[in-house]
Amino acid sequence: MKILYAIQGTGNGHISRAREIVPLLQQHGDVELLISGTQADVRLSQPVKYQLHGFSFIFGKKGGVDHFETWKTMNLPRFVKDMRSLPLKEYNLIINDFEPVTAWACRLRGIESVGLSHQASFQSPKVPKPKSIDWAQLVMKYYAPATHYVGFHFDRYDDFIYTPVIRSEIRNLMVCDLGHYTVYLPAIDDKFLVPLLKQIPGVNWQVFSKHSKVKYTDGNVQVAPVNNEEFNASLAGSSGLFTGGGFEGPAEALFLGKKLLVVPMKFQYEQQCNAFALKQFGLPVIWGSNKDWLPVIRDWVEQPQKHKFYFPDETAAVIDKVVKEFAR
Repeated sequence: MKILYAIQGTGNGHISRAREIVPLLQQHGDVELLISGTQADVRLSQPVKYQLHGFSFIFGKKGGVDHFETWKTMNLPRFVKDMRSLPLKEYNLIINDFEPVTAWACRLRGIESVGLSHQASFQSPKVPKPKSIDWAQLVMKYYAPATHYVGFHFDRYDDFIYTPVIRSEIRNLMVCDLGHYTVYLPAIDDKFLVPLLKQIPGVNWQVFSKHSKVKYTDGNVQVAPVNNEEFNASLAGSSGLFTGGGFEGPAEALFLGKKLLVVPMKFQYEQQCNAFALKQFGLPVIWGSNKDWLPVIRDWVEQPQKHKFYFPDETAAVIDKVVKEFAR
């Protein structure tokens, strides 16, 4: 069997999940990998056959998407050329983790594909979603369309939705509480975060920043460039994670039993939905309308987190099900 696994390269979550899924797919056949997008800090250990430009959302430094930089990276002629060049009929199974080039190539050629991603869960009306303008929901629906969907979310909201894929390296971590808090906010500059966090004395902060190329310490705040191993170690020994409204990072923190505070990116519908879902469990959220973060952060540090999450290791069973049901 020949399998094409297409992965979105914006952010770290898609590739982190793929690192767990690829070995499971390889048990079923010959797997070839495709990545489009340019904003990930982690890499796959397996060779990538197709590295495409795709459509990437570029993180800003003030809590949102940098729309100008995102627009500059758009290249529709290249997108169409890449879409037409893919030899999709060679594959018995095409799996798509929110990757638009392969998704649209399949749709336009009438070839079946499986959307296997967190975003796939949003096909269900049962998934918590805040009220939003219609265009945001349309982007989620049509950015990477598929024939079949298998989703992951914080809870089993529907019969095709499963709990998050937690990487083996996270499941195997030795967890403790050394009293510090880990911070990863890729859309916010550390020049904003450091003065803010210094206002909470007696708390040590370990900030991993996409915007700093060197390590430095300022008062009770340590800043370091993003590094997977160092971040995992920091998270395992932390009291909690202060992060964006993504999916994989918050899910891993909740799996480890850490307190969680999220800041969803402005005008990013998926992150707004994730934060809305976490709010239903009683977890704190800093929304874009909140201009004073300090009281929320202080309260989060001082208060325990009541809800406990259970994410069983079911990834192998999900992959077996996908292969059996959708391979041709």
